[in-house]
Amino acid sequence: MKLYAKTISATLPDWATVVTKSADLIEIEINDKHPNFQSLLEELATEIEPGTIGVKAEDLCSRLGIEMSNPSLQQLVEQAQTLISEIATYPDYKRLLEAGYQPDLNIADAQTALTYLQWELDRNQQRSV
Repeated sequence: MKLYAKTISATLPDWATVVTKSADLIEIEINDKHPNFQSLLEELATEIEPGTIGVKAEDLCSRLGIEMSNPSLQQLVEQAQTLISEIATYPDYKRLLEAGYQPDLNIADAQTALTYLQWELDRNQQRSV
């Protein structure tokens, strides 16, 4: 799992590693299988909406001392939504599904994940205005 941030704390946990760092964006790789990360997820788990338990990006970033890079993420979400739409309507993809192909992440799950991310980005944007 990767996070993209504008700023990070001086020290990151052993399950987080800086992959690339530029003037305006820091890419962080998260070892989401690490037991300490799993414990943190359990600790931060909350009901995002009725019947849906998850971890809010804001809570995770706050705990890590990370300031998210909203403009870059906003653009990434838009690009991902466009890509998912194109994949969903691509004839060869439909044929693969009909032939029994089962992707690791299906279209509906990917769209749901992007929707949750979009809600978080919108909420953070409203708070900063």
